[in-house]
Amino acid sequence: MNNPPYNLISELTVNLGDRSYPIFIGTDLIKQPHFFIDYLPSKQIMIVTNEVVAPLYLETLKSTLDGFDVSTIILPDGEKHKTMKTINSILNELVNTGFDRSCTVLALGGGVIGDLTGFAASCYQRGVNFIQVPTTLLSQVDSSVGGKTGVNHSSGKNMIGAFHQPNAVIIDINTLNSLPAREISAGIAEIIKYGLINDANFFAWLEKNMENLKQLKPQAVSYAIQKSCSLKARIVAKDERETGSRALLNLGHTFGHAIETGTGYGAWLHGEAVGAGICMAARLSARMGKIYTKTCERIETLISQAGLPIKSPATIKPQHFLNLMNKDKKVKQGKLHMILLEEIGKACITSDLDQKIIREIVLSNTLND
Repeated sequence: MNNPPYNLISELTVNLGDRSYPIFIGTDLIKQPHFFIDYLPSKQIMIVTNEVVAPLYLETLKSTLDGFDVSTIILPDGEKHKTMKTINSILNELVNTGFDRSCTVLALGGGVIGDLTGFAASCYQRGVNFIQVPTTLLSQVDSSVGGKTGVNHSSGKNMIGAFHQPNAVIIDINTLNSLPAREISAGIAEIIKYGLINDANFFAWLEKNMENLKQLKPQAVSYAIQKSCSLKARIVAKDERETGSRALLNLGHTFGHAIETGTGYGAWLHGEAVGAGICMAARLSARMGKIYTKTCERIETLISQAGLPIKSPATIKPQHFLNLMNKDKKVKQGKLHMILLEEIGKACITSDLDQKIIREIVLSNTLND
């Protein structure tokens, strides 16, 4: 019996009742129609991708979807295009092409494409079908799962958006082979986050396997993706709309989003900002007596080994940095809520924060000290 021309490594489920959906993880999956067909209610498909990804995978995917009525939108690449203007261009294309409420909008690309496509799908005719085909490590382990969609505002990251769950997430690990090392490192930041908030053994595994992961050794990268998606799927199933424990997934993100906004969207990759943000959150946790300084050093060592910055840029003035943090989505009723560590593998949500200590963390954790 011949082996199939693909390798399905894992199939997970995000359990959300009648809105549950699968996450397929494997190699050469974008070449296989049967991973798509069951999640396409009609022939109308709009593929949204960008000018970097399109030359690599668009024709392959269109061939896989042969027999469907496929249209495409190719957007410019980069975080700076994650705007309402871009959303409007997607919606215009859907209207002008005559797509109806049974259509499917398919995201082929990284986190920016996934967020844009999902948000457009949530808006078009009050919500249409949506499939994620993530092609970066960061989007495969994090942003493609969980239904968070949206765009940036000049005052803050992801300030405008909606929860809109996909019909399916189809992760083809082979697409990672076209990524530069910087993008691989950015994805690893989110992988490290999962170990820190929920699984000390996974964090220890990362300490032993970081070089294999950076080099995309098949066993290491497939295990890291499976583990990350499994942990996120479990958290999302318990708290879809982030009213409680899902907020733990934001470890390092309040600092990180301030870095992204303060430096100008796209100057730092999201994962780079999260890496530095995790280190700052760890230092804040230590200053508040929740973890030992040695634990911070262990975290910073792993972040650094991943090829990520452990300090924020000195170009953002401290007061501006604090102002950006206080405009973050985690501000509720005038109080900033942050994710801190109690130990490796355990995190907590707190609003009992001393602005003086946060300011000291911002001042001490810059690249010029």
